[in-house]
Amino acid sequence: SGPALPLSVPAGSDLVEAAFRQAASAPSRLMLADGGTALTAREVITRALALSAFVRARTRDEARVGIMLPASSAAALTWLAVLIAGKVPVMCNWTAGPANFAHGLKATGARHVLTSSRLLERLAGQGFPVDNHADAWIALEDAPASLSLLDKIGAFLRARLLSLPLVGAAAMPRGVPGTAAILFTSGSESLPKAVPLSHANMLANCRDIAAVLRLTTHDRMLAMLPPFHSLGLTGNIALPLLFGLPAVYHANPTEGARLAPLARRWRPTVTVAPPTFLDGMIRKARPGDLTSLRLGFVGAEKCPDALHAAFAAISGGVLCEGYGVTECAPAVSVNRPEDVRPGTIGLPLPSVRTAVVTPETPPRRVAPEETGMLLVSGPNVFGGYLGVEPDKQPFVAFEGRTWYRTGDLVSEDEDGRLTFRGRLKRFVKIGGEMISLPQIEDALLAAFGERAEGEGPALAVESGDDAAIVLFAALPVTREEANAALRRAGLSGLSSVARVLRLPALPVLGTGKTDYRALRTLCTQTDQGVSTLNGGK
Repeated sequence: SGPALPLSVPAGSDLVEAAFRQAASAPSRLMLADGGTALTAREVITRALALSAFVRARTRDEARVGIMLPASSAAALTWLAVLIAGKVPVMCNWTAGPANFAHGLKATGARHVLTSSRLLERLAGQGFPVDNHADAWIALEDAPASLSLLDKIGAFLRARLLSLPLVGAAAMPRGVPGTAAILFTSGSESLPKAVPLSHANMLANCRDIAAVLRLTTHDRMLAMLPPFHSLGLTGNIALPLLFGLPAVYHANPTEGARLAPLARRWRPTVTVAPPTFLDGMIRKARPGDLTSLRLGFVGAEKCPDALHAAFAAISGGVLCEGYGVTECAPAVSVNRPEDVRPGTIGLPLPSVRTAVVTPETPPRRVAPEETGMLLVSGPNVFGGYLGVEPDKQPFVAFEGRTWYRTGDLVSEDEDGRLTFRGRLKRFVKIGGEMISLPQIEDALLAAFGERAEGEGPALAVESGDDAAIVLFAALPVTREEANAALRRAGLSGLSSVARVLRLPALPVLGTGKTDYRALRTLCTQTDQGVSTLNGGK
């Protein structure tokens, strides 16, 4: 009720202080919800303070503590609690596989991981080697019984003192570490790298996002992305806490049939998701489920034009496609709600500078509409990978400043609007020419996308050591059909599919991205023209 007032980030030297100040400004406001639980802003602060005492007691001499939780109010509370306890949160990704999970713990030196017994039971049932890390797990279900009466009373009183003008500042947490979180690169193409993000990185991103998306006191967020996803941590946890934006969580972003009724119940106006997860929710929605959504912020993968139309038809809202990377906390550019251009990734955020340059060294800027390598500079850019030598960090000197070299190819129009053109690594050299695998994917999806059934990506292309292009399809398509479609799309004869591998479903990471590392291993499993793997038909 009342007028729709713009939301903004309160002053604060770090994310915790800003979140606490926001909560103190309206302590009775609904803040986080999932399942049958709903917490006010004051309850969030009280629980985070109490949980921080549990974290300190269980991880006394540890500088970094793992968090392994799905999208949930518990994930938001735990992230806050670890920071309040003076520890650096390490956001663990169980969907990346056992080897990458173990690599993440070793790379960061995290000895303990805060998680839930229910999640561990589910992962064990799915074949994850839970017992291999038996000494690392700290079950959050143990926290209530472990807290003393003094811990609980102290948290209760501090949460109430925050709202008092004269003593509120004294109740703010002290000793918050300079690193707000350590996340990991997706691992879709190489071993994941540890990415430390500072409070300044994430604060800059949150302020920029809210400035261009124009969030108000009438907005609520539907949150589904896991906190090991940089867009999940910044967009689904930090941004709601900093802006006082109520968020309702669902732990599994692939469960469209459960997300849609959740939206009907809580009436969210905003959601943040990769297109794959949003498409799954739209497909399962009944009339009226999603009518409250006015805005969808999509990233992490290319958004099909058809999804823009489907979102508008089912909700009346608008999709704003953007671009980001973990190293940039994560958002770099986004379409503005008042001027959406489907097929583009929008304009750079207000505090972000970009340059589109030639891939070679030294780089030079390319002409408008010409494809080049994207460089990014700004307060959201991280300081470097953990444990990586300085000469192997992804930074370049250009035009008198240091830039993050994304490895992504884009074009820029005269107005500064960017269009994603693919990963530099996702090119293959055939006949002396650089062939774009994403361009082939786009042409094939345009030709055969309507054949797709169910959720998840329908097709992808990859190449093996022999540079032959392999089409992985979760829909019926032959090599002859694929190559005919590529010719109709105007692609050269070098852009031809050598093999088609049919799969019941394409492998995806927990972020919703296609797992190209897994596909590359399949490239070598057959040299036949058309094959069926894993029971595909």
